Amino acid sequence: MYESWVPKLVAALYKREPDSNVIVVDWLSRAQQHYPVSAGYTKLVGQDVAKFMNWMADEFNYPLGNVHLLGYSLGAHAAGIAGSLTNKKVNRITGLDPAGPNFEYAEAPSRLSPDDADFVDVLHTFTRGSPGRSIGIQKPVGHVDIYPNGGTFQPGCNIGEALRVIAERGLGDVDQLVKCSHERSVHLFIDSLLNEENPSKAYRCNSKEAFEKGLCLSCRKNRCNNMGYEINKVRAKRSSKMYLKTRSQMPYKVFHYQVKIHFSGTESNTYTNQAFEISLYGTVAESENIPFTLPEVSTNKTYSFLLYTEVDIGELLMLKLKWISDSYFSWSNWWSSPGFDIGKIRVKAGETQKKVIFCSREKMSYLQKGKSPVIFVKCHDKSLNRKSGWLISAMLQSDFEHVSFFPNYDKKICVQDETLHHAKSYRF
Repeated sequence: MYESWVPKLVAALYKREPDSNVIVVDWLSRAQQHYPVSAGYTKLVGQDVAKFMNWMADEFNYPLGNVHLLGYSLGAHAAGIAGSLTNKKVNRITGLDPAGPNFEYAEAPSRLSPDDADFVDVLHTFTRGSPGRSIGIQKPVGHVDIYPNGGTFQPGCNIGEALRVIAERGLGDVDQLVKCSHERSVHLFIDSLLNEENPSKAYRCNSKEAFEKGLCLSCRKNRCNNMGYEINKVRAKRSSKMYLKTRSQMPYKVFHYQVKIHFSGTESNTYTNQAFEISLYGTVAESENIPFTLPEVSTNKTYSFLLYTEVDIGELLMLKLKWISDSYFSWSNWWSSPGFDIGKIRVKAGETQKKVIFCSREKMSYLQKGKSPVIFVKCHDKSLNRKSGWLISAMLQSDFEHVSFFPNYDKKICVQDETLHHAKSYRF
């Protein structure tokens, strides 16, 4: 008897590597006992797996350098122990949200560690809680440790969703809800097997907070890597902690952007917990009304933050920025709404590493709270800064196919025809 994700993982492995040998270790009866008892069994299971691999190497001259061990939760530590006991090192161990309790403070021989294989990569998806009590281990235990969505709750697995499901279906699904984020590590790996052409990219960062500010979207000197099966085997002197955002369902890949905005003005003002919306328009698609909140907005300061889109919008052409009004009534905003002058917005795309500077159509645009959004276009596109306005379209393979009509532009369409390799303008 296996858990429901096991046949899905096996099928994905065979689809990706049809000539491989996939061996599943059935220790479910021991893994589902009282947790301290099950945690103790990881040593015994690891020893048995190591004996089996040594036997294959001795009897059939099978190279352990071809072995890739996968372990989920307690199984990740069993895989680590197995790797530490083989006569020669296995090629790779992937830990899928290794269990936290009883292992957070354990010594390396008793848990998964970088010494257990030539390369050890780890996905951390449910590290919420204090160290030693979170379901997934919090500290890095591999050569590369990846924390999707910060490694705490995963999209679609939040408390609000849990309460909604309990209200609709009763308490029968509580166990499934508890392990939703924990088991997400398995499905992220399955996704990497099935969607090899579009791997999710993770970025090295010192902290989750720095990543949320968009400060870590660099690929220089191995600072970014693929998550899952196609990871680049980078063995640094110390473990690399990496972060990324994901969707709530497969395919999980998203596209990351760092946005930097300088708020100017003649008066010194500071506002806290301000809500904004930004819309991004590109050569392939658009992503509109993406919400974000800045903890503080002050005059003559620059703020950096992370955004992501669930679709590939292509090369960025234009963006709109809106400052959302408060949900409550404020007498201070009755007579006039606060605002800032914004001249330029800088955007860096994590997946392409391209940097774009967007300019106001005027020398400076006034962004006012609760008012109309402000439009910014690529600074070198001088023709787009005219007051008459232009309508930017997607990159097209044929004229008028899937034309994107952007708000506030009603006079022209500027079309890039990929087949003719030159721009055309159409008047409507």
